[in-house]
Amino acid sequence: MSPATATTDIAIVGAGPAGLSAAIAAAEQGKRVLVIDQGLRPGGQIWRHRDARTLGVIPRRLLRRAAALEVRILSDARIIDLDGPRELLLQHGGRVVRHRTAALIIATGARERFLPFPGWTLPRVVGIGGLQALIKSGLTLKGARVVIAGTGPLLLPVAAATVSAGARLLLVAEQASRIPVMRFGARLLRSKPAAITDAVRYRWAFRGVPFRASSWAVAAAGDRALERVTLSVNGTPRTLECDWLATGAGLVSNTELAQLLGCTLDGGSIAVDAQQSTSVTGVWAAGECTGVKGDAAAMIEGEIAGRAAAGDASGATAKRLQDKRKMGRAFALQLATTFAPRAELLRLADDDTVVCRCEGVCRGDLDPGWTQRQAKLWTRIGMGECQGAVCGPACSALFGWSGNRVRPPLGAPRFDEWQNGLSGS
Repeated sequence: MSPATATTDIAIVGAGPAGLSAAIAAAEQGKRVLVIDQGLRPGGQIWRHRDARTLGVIPRRLLRRAAALEVRILSDARIIDLDGPRELLLQHGGRVVRHRTAALIIATGARERFLPFPGWTLPRVVGIGGLQALIKSGLTLKGARVVIAGTGPLLLPVAAATVSAGARLLLVAEQASRIPVMRFGARLLRSKPAAITDAVRYRWAFRGVPFRASSWAVAAAGDRALERVTLSVNGTPRTLECDWLATGAGLVSNTELAQLLGCTLDGGSIAVDAQQSTSVTGVWAAGECTGVKGDAAAMIEGEIAGRAAAGDASGATAKRLQDKRKMGRAFALQLATTFAPRAELLRLADDDTVVCRCEGVCRGDLDPGWTQRQAKLWTRIGMGECQGAVCGPACSALFGWSGNRVRPPLGAPRFDEWQNGLSGS
């Protein structure tokens, strides 16, 4: 028996800033809107929360507006396959359901990029955004010694949240050099003064904790879990005893769904025009999946995409929105330039360093002269449960390989639920 079929005017994948803004803009045009999101609650990674009391003013306002417009949000749901842009096969509530839609908006956000170094797979070595998510989910850090070593503006709010959670924050290390970071801040002061106010507030929250540019994690060590980390701090080796290490090399766009549809990519992100339309007719994209630029810019792109998908071309091309879109994309370029991983990070992994966690493939197992396909055939790298979500961006940075070819099912669905849905039980 085939899966049950439902219909909607506009389907949106992702309930973060871009997805919610797109949903509201489309619903305001009288469209029936369905939002599909993997999270347990809408808000995306940036607005992850345990209950409504922990949400900020902006996401609360968006969720109230979406509810008033009768936007349907399916949480804990995922697209696992599709038959073109208008036939979505999704898993939700232990079943597989087919959704037909007249238009599709991809707002799948971004994920952290990890560049392997010795010890990075030890327990309690986590991503910077991962630590933030754990704290928002209720992780207790009282008295724990924490080191944060990564890159980009996310360091500041995560450091502030870490201290607020009761941790002993020992050091915040930014791999970018001091002068580019200062220039980035100066440009931000001119274009987004409110962001500088936030940055000062975050820095004050962990005042007294050293913040060092041109610094990064070199190796983590411990018997069964993390016990210490060695860093390069302004060119000088330094070892710190710690309980947690939050690390990462920035963010990369989530483009798997777009690739499965055949959308054109540009520099690892989904290519879109001024109305957020992709190269595939009937498919729009907005937010971090079109380039990492922050929640404010993602909301603008979401509104443009929602209006365009709903047929409101004049609204989508309004000067107010287009000017803000240009500012957001200029900010994305500044982010990518200022916080690009330095060459030293690409030389940290030794032959025994794990590159693919799912399949246990080490750096010494890989020949840089191979193509990505050869590496996959010889070592199974990228063939594990995450389907290259972690090792793919790492290998792209290390060896210049392209990512894995995307094939269904997406999102590692549970086989028993998939079978139940397909059988109609």
